[in-house]
Amino acid sequence: MVPTRARCTLLALAASIAVAACGQRQDDAAAPAADAISPVAPAAAPGDAAPVRDAEAIAALEKMGAALRGLDRFGLKAETSTDYVTDSGQKVSVDGHASWRVRAPDRFVASVGNDRQQREFYYDGQSLTLWSPKLKYYAVIDPVPPTIGELVTQVAAKGIEFPLPDLFLWGTPQAPLEQVTSAFLVGPALLDGEQTDHYAYRQPGVDWQVWISRKDSLPAKVAITSQADPALPSYTARLHWDKAPATGDAAFAFKPPADARRIDFVPANAGSAGEER
Repeated sequence: MVPTRARCTLLALAASIAVAACGQRQDDAAAPAADAISPVAPAAAPGDAAPVRDAEAIAALEKMGAALRGLDRFGLKAETSTDYVTDSGQKVSVDGHASWRVRAPDRFVASVGNDRQQREFYYDGQSLTLWSPKLKYYAVIDPVPPTIGELVTQVAAKGIEFPLPDLFLWGTPQAPLEQVTSAFLVGPALLDGEQTDHYAYRQPGVDWQVWISRKDSLPAKVAITSQADPALPSYTARLHWDKAPATGDAAFAFKPPADARRIDFVPANAGSAGEER
């Protein structure tokens, strides 16, 4: 069953598949467009006490951000689960996947999708190509910002949201720790044989959790719950890292198939013919 209305609010830490990425068409039986970092039930501080903002939990977040910013290239695959809410208020969970191949500061190829739809993104520092393999449509945005971090923040205004965008924001001024109102260690956790520490955080409108690897301080799992919707939709992503992927220029070049059709990109917020298209 496809939810009639996807209301999962993907806040500062979440990302969605941009259905409008290749024009205003929908693909694959109007499947839900969102695929983002999403959560489990929000972790709760003990009792009904005032919010806990533990210094060690904040320090762990800073260390994770530094580890992410220290990667000059990486590959990443993620299994995701996203909640959608129907008009009747019933939540439906949809499993999906996301991947990245990155060469900092200005190259990446990313994909996100589920059983019903797929989106791919190609960035070479000068243009961004959005490709729908099932529909065989692609659109090109040019010019674009010269770095991945700038691109992630600026194209959001056009209605484009990449999978797991906060991987490029943690450890930068774009993810200020002052916004965190609650932070505490839930406890140790073993994920697929990997030792991690499980932390819970709260910011205005969102509860989120992260499992940080003890080996390299990279996030091994992320969970986000939106407080903006009374149904509390959530998203989870289990992350698998490759620190030495192939990163030659050819890996980031989009080569349209012979049957591909280029179309104009129409921003999701375009309200009239006179606006940017």
